[in-house]
Amino acid sequence: MNTTTMTVDDVVAALDQDGYVVVEGLFSTDEVAAARHDLERVLAATPEGRNSFEGAHTRRVYALFAKTRTMDAAATHPLVLGVVERVIGHAQLSAPTGIEIGSGEVAQILHHDDSIYPLPRPHAEVVLNTMWALDDFVEANGATRIVPGSHRWADERPTATTATIPAEMAAGSVLFYIGSLWHGGGANHTDRPRLGVIVEYAASWLRQQENHLLAVPRDVVAHLPAQLQELLGYNVRPPFMGYVDGRHPRRMLER
Repeated sequence: MNTTTMTVDDVVAALDQDGYVVVEGLFSTDEVAAARHDLERVLAATPEGRNSFEGAHTRRVYALFAKTRTMDAAATHPLVLGVVERVIGHAQLSAPTGIEIGSGEVAQILHHDDSIYPLPRPHAEVVLNTMWALDDFVEANGATRIVPGSHRWADERPTATTATIPAEMAAGSVLFYIGSLWHGGGANHTDRPRLGVIVEYAASWLRQQENHLLAVPRDVVAHLPAQLQELLGYNVRPPFMGYVDGRHPRRMLER
């Protein structure tokens, strides 16, 4: 299901059925170009991966919101946040990462993103991921491999014969996928890198994968929109989880 006219209801229904869905055209051509240009600047100083999971020919931009402003609108896109609220409720950013899969990279091991939390499957969804395509994603250049319906698995695990499908999409599109869905980066058999940005959300009662309070300097956060400040962790999980000296954490940014 790929369409620019999808509503929150449409996306949530597709996620419930298949565990993933692609929505086209959430980034304009100009937004894609701006994000690519700025991330290429950051990637120039970014080393390739340190292990097989990160990828020997893959570069990953961590501390994303300390290094670029071009993904701010993506993180707070109304459709995305509407889906996040429906799927996992009150949420925060967990592990936003720019990912450039280089030529010659092999396929990543299949995994599910909520596996870092000690929760028995099946469980209520606590993670929702979005992959923003800044290049056309095709099977040959490492489009994300998906195991459709695997978000409903309990003790099952993929095997060497498990069928996957590539989440192919045009630049400017977004792949939504549930944290319990088995997936992995694809192999890049082309002579060009493939660039995308993961903007991951987790329920706000969980610990974020990346500590944004340290990763993003406070003087940078102070100038961001309030909605993004809260997603980075300057927020309170209702009724009062996460307060600072009895106050809302965003008050700290006013000092």
